[in-house]
Amino acid sequence: MIGTAAQHLAFSGSASAFPSQAACVRRRITPQAGHALEKLGHAIEYLTDEFMNEEGQPPFRRDGRLEAIELLMAANREIYYHCPEVPSFRTRFSAFLHRFV
Repeated sequence: MIGTAAQHLAFSGSASAFPSQAACVRRRITPQAGHALEKLGHAIEYLTDEFMNEEGQPPFRRDGRLEAIELLMAANREIYYHCPEVPSFRTRFSAFLHRFV
């Protein structure tokens, strides 16, 4: 029986996949950051798939793969959050109107 990653992988930290305060924040991702995020995403996906498809093994063996996945995810977040935020249309429009008031 195949489970989902959320059922088997318990990562440290309390970060949500969609933080409420950052739900509308867009970021300007440089080509270099985009390439790094793509490579990290593939590595995370590969390790997660390998971990999930291993049949007959205890689900939470401490062989380093979970730590590797957590490390890659942390690097992915760090690269993403270092990209500059793009102000929303509302913020830009509000700033534009304030220039004339």
